[in-house]
Amino acid sequence: MASYHLSVKTIKRSAGRTATAAGAYRAGERIECQREGRVHDYTRKQGIEETFIVAPENAPDWATDRSRLWNEAEASETRRNSVTAREWELALPSEINAEDRSQITRAFAEELVSRYGVAVDVAIHAPHREGDQRNHHAHVLTSTRKLEPEGFTAKTRVLDSARTGGVEIEQMRGVWAVLQNRALERVGEVERVDHRSLEKQREAAQERGDTLSADELDRDPELKLGPAANSMERREKAAAEREGREYVPVTERGAVVHAARQARAAFREMRERLDIARETYGAEREAGQGRVSAGLAALRAATSKG
Repeated sequence: MASYHLSVKTIKRSAGRTATAAGAYRAGERIECQREGRVHDYTRKQGIEETFIVAPENAPDWATDRSRLWNEAEASETRRNSVTAREWELALPSEINAEDRSQITRAFAEELVSRYGVAVDVAIHAPHREGDQRNHHAHVLTSTRKLEPEGFTAKTRVLDSARTGGVEIEQMRGVWAVLQNRALERVGEVERVDHRSLEKQREAAQERGDTLSADELDRDPELKLGPAANSMERREKAAAEREGREYVPVTERGAVVHAARQARAAFREMRERLDIARETYGAEREAGQGRVSAGLAALRAATSKG
């Protein structure tokens, strides 16, 4: 089932982090940080499917050199507590193929460049071997200054400001949802993602008179399993499938998540049956059947689903 995730973090010197280390780690490369005099070597890192850099059209030639790019970003900041980069972490739909995942991630990167004039460094990662094998994701590292012909210039204050930053990020969350949904539609997937909170989605459903969707959305956000619990549950699911038995969660968090997913699945099935009944009833009435006959046909269609 398609799910939505986009988070934004900052690379802060005050937290002991650097843009050079972040760029090297996410891309699985070796970068020497000229400011610190340290070498960040992650060439042994596995699970990296693709990396690329997107920069403004008038950017210097060195913008596509990952080591130079992030060293220049570090050199452009003089304060001890500077934010030297921003990271957008994206969940990628497992329902689409690697080429499509690359395409929508590049489109998102290009939108960041167009909107803010920054340099964007993308690393697409495969799921961890011990984790959820649907967890395709991308790390999108951006500069916090505009990149122009003379190099890094003004700060992207629109993202830093408390007044405008949240609005901008929400706009980009919407962009990412649209890109995913278009890709899902192209491959014939019915599922869609929604970047809005459950509360906002529920309000929208109520406004359009969709009481069933509103009721389905009247729930708490799904509990996050965390890496350890997720790994345990994945192993148990695989064992249950091999042994031909029913999967029973082995962790407390896993049991809560499993129960919530079962409840949502039951609700969706009930809604699908109701939709079938409504469509059948309407078709039978248009064909000249009486209310009772049409009702019986709708009931048979709904109960015979699946």
